[in-house]
Amino acid sequence: MENLKALRNARNISQKALGETLGVSQQAIYKYEHSLAEPDIYTLIQLASFFNTSVDYLIGNTDNPERYEKFDLSRISQEEATHLRHYRRLTSYQRRLVDEITVEFTGRRKDR
Repeated sequence: MENLKALRNARNISQKALGETLGVSQQAIYKYEHSLAEPDIYTLIQLASFFNTSVDYLIGNTDNPERYEKFDLSRISQEEATHLRHYRRLTSYQRRLVDEITVEFTGRRKDR
């Protein structure tokens, strides 16, 4: 729960108050913040909802605190829009191949 303490401090809420809101003890919040325990999935979802963030952000899988990544189509170039139109016409198999090629070119493998 890498970002829980920062979120809680930014809201100026105590561990006790947060625990009461979620129906868990102050000690549980302390343990979550110090990686001594992990919340169950229900509590994790409640935390994300309370702080209006994603579970991924709470657990440190992303640095983006936004609940959902926003994609602004007005900021893409004409060339990118053309690529997107072509990509959407591909079969699912063809898309997987294009995705694999793109990953290879950018050096971003999911298993790395």
